[in-house]
Amino acid sequence: MPTSNPLRLLVVESETPQEREERRASAGRSAGESYAATLVQLMPGCTIDRVTPSDADHAPMRPDTLAGYDAVFLSGSPIQVWEDQPETRRQLDFMRAVYASGTPAFGSCAGLQVAVAAAGGTVRKMPHRQEAGLARRLTATPAGRNHPMLAARPAVWDAPAIHGDEVETLPEGATLLAGNAAVRVQAVEIRHGEEGIFWGVQYHPELAPGEIGAALRRQADGLIEDGLARDGDDVEAQAALFDALHDAPDDHALWWRLGIDAQVAEEPRRRTELIAFIEHLVLPTWQRRRGPAEIAA
Repeated sequence: MPTSNPLRLLVVESETPQEREERRASAGRSAGESYAATLVQLMPGCTIDRVTPSDADHAPMRPDTLAGYDAVFLSGSPIQVWEDQPETRRQLDFMRAVYASGTPAFGSCAGLQVAVAAAGGTVRKMPHRQEAGLARRLTATPAGRNHPMLAARPAVWDAPAIHGDEVETLPEGATLLAGNAAVRVQAVEIRHGEEGIFWGVQYHPELAPGEIGAALRRQADGLIEDGLARDGDDVEAQAALFDALHDAPDDHALWWRLGIDAQVAEEPRRRTELIAFIEHLVLPTWQRRRGPAEIAA
């Protein structure tokens, strides 16, 4: 990775201020802070700024300012993109500026939904129940099998996930890359405007198992209401398995109890889509925008 002229990355907090504090209380970090920590591991020496476009005091960023970054990453959050709220409108305006800047962007969960809606697609509440803990039996579409984001995935895989909303319709310029029985749109590429490009997934390649456990605890009431858990003890038992996997990722007894394989348990495989995005879009953008002389400096 570049060190003398480091990558400049922007992490977008999709959470509201209250949601950030709730996540910090349960998981130790906001979603954006967690994303930034993952990116530092993947790209040592990078510089990372965080921005909070959902906040009322957020100062809008112009496309030419966003073009100064080598990549933009949109975190997940409980924000409901289908609701016409001020914080949602600010998020969508921000993402439209990202598209206009030509800076490649990647988003997880709500980050995917924001990118879809900003380009003209629609998002809805899931009609049956939420997907919580793991997205099971993800399968690439024919386009996805030939796409670099999913090239390292097997024919079928699982991934950490927790969400109650989903993409309903994709915008013009979008390519569906993967889905499963629960959610039709699990991975997508969007090309919007003259140079805008976004890769995103409904699941969470950036999250560690312990963060999924914390998310299950935060959303325990909804899990019980949806019939995924009978009571709080059920939620705690499942969350404890993710905590244990976080501490012992090589414990095959935990793999068996959770019904997972290395695609979830092993950190590099869990981060497959992020790594592909860095290799295929972030580093080429850095090289193109810096130029040979600046890179060599």
